[in-house]
Amino acid sequence: MKDTHTTTPSGLDRFFSITARGSTVSREVRGGLATFFTMAYIVVLNPLIIARATDADGQFIGDGLVANVPLVASGTAFVAGMLSILMGVVGRVPFAMAAGLGLNAFVTFGIASQMSWEAAMGLVFLEGVIIGILVLTGFRVAVFNAIPVQLKTAISVGIGLFIALIGFVDAGFVRRVAAGPPLEMGISGALTSWPLLVFIIGLLVTAVLVARKVKGAILIGIVGTTVLAMIVEALTKTGAATPKNPAGWQLVTPSWPERIFGFHNPLTLFTEFDPFGAFSQVSVILAVLLIFTLLVTDFFDTMGTIVGVGRQADLLDEEGQLPRTKEILLVDSIGAAAGGAGSVSSNTTYIESAAGVAEGARTGLASVVTGLMFLLAIFVAPLVAVVPYEAAAPALVVVGFMMMTTVREIDWSDFDIAIPAFLTIVIMPFTYSISNGIGAGFVSYVLIQAVKGRSRDVHPLMWAVAGLFVVYFALGPIKALL
Repeated sequence: MKDTHTTTPSGLDRFFSITARGSTVSREVRGGLATFFTMAYIVVLNPLIIARATDADGQFIGDGLVANVPLVASGTAFVAGMLSILMGVVGRVPFAMAAGLGLNAFVTFGIASQMSWEAAMGLVFLEGVIIGILVLTGFRVAVFNAIPVQLKTAISVGIGLFIALIGFVDAGFVRRVAAGPPLEMGISGALTSWPLLVFIIGLLVTAVLVARKVKGAILIGIVGTTVLAMIVEALTKTGAATPKNPAGWQLVTPSWPERIFGFHNPLTLFTEFDPFGAFSQVSVILAVLLIFTLLVTDFFDTMGTIVGVGRQADLLDEEGQLPRTKEILLVDSIGAAAGGAGSVSSNTTYIESAAGVAEGARTGLASVVTGLMFLLAIFVAPLVAVVPYEAAAPALVVVGFMMMTTVREIDWSDFDIAIPAFLTIVIMPFTYSISNGIGAGFVSYVLIQAVKGRSRDVHPLMWAVAGLFVVYFALGPIKALL
């Protein structure tokens, strides 16, 4: 007689819909680990950007006379860990969060240079609160739903190119040059360094593992390339990249740390922000413009990320909608506020989450795993710092390829959508900004529809958002006038 017995899903399975999304606990764990290792660099890089710069009063973060990099690293890991867990439990998607690159540089050099660190982080906090209100009122979700499906596809493809370019640049495979073409391969057009060799080997091995559909391919690639990097460094003594040593490792030198454990209390940073301090240190108009810049970047970077990674995870329906969109965007807005309150800059959803998705992650359990790893990193930050860019970058390039494959879903014979899609795709990597690509796509889409007499076919929110992007692109002249 045929056995009709079926196993009842566990509470963990039901909560995260693991089986329903075609995944397993082991896949989620692997995916969470892969995402963490592709994001772990932020624990090192964020403090290097924000902890070593002084504000308008000549103070470092925490009212210090000297930079406290370990404390900011601890705070970066703590906030990223708590938010990634929150995203997993509330949003129930494999999207991890951490301090946003680009945003942290803007906060450091564009805001803190004009006021105190407390006031600058206060503006970040206010921006997060405003985005949260936009989510609760339904505006942010409505904008997400108003985007045409093929533009959402273009956003995903653009992010694929962007994330691949990030990988190539982080590894030093693609570099800026002072004279000649804007970019070149390697050093003076040649691949003449040990770190680049490690990156290339890591990329080829990871690509082969993915092509052969090996379980844990991305994670194996990262860990294996890190071990190779440590061996190469031990044998060659290449050292860190400097102007005099361009052939060095790009961010961290991969060697076994002198110590594994260390702890700095990240909670002390939560007393170092002032929500309204900026309004007494700069003009109200300037403070509002700074908040607007943060808001637009945060608003649309996240939107692009969840579209791109959500599509790769096969979480979007036929109309391009994502389940639990409101919850996802609410957690992301909390990330901006928490990043400001914790003095580590605005936290946002990371496109590196795509690495975990490539490992098979489909649920929030993967984000919980990533978050727990970030919290562990508070105590083992020296060990986390071992992974060099050259070991994490191959995963980003391979994931970029995976996200590029949806380009076939765009109707390139219909110029009305093909031109905005093209601009969205190419402007993201070419300007190193998700928001710029989305803005170019939105404005061109609305303009083409209007010129062809199809204004009524454009969702009213698309008109509104396109108008906001026109203002966003014109902020330079507007600030000059003011």
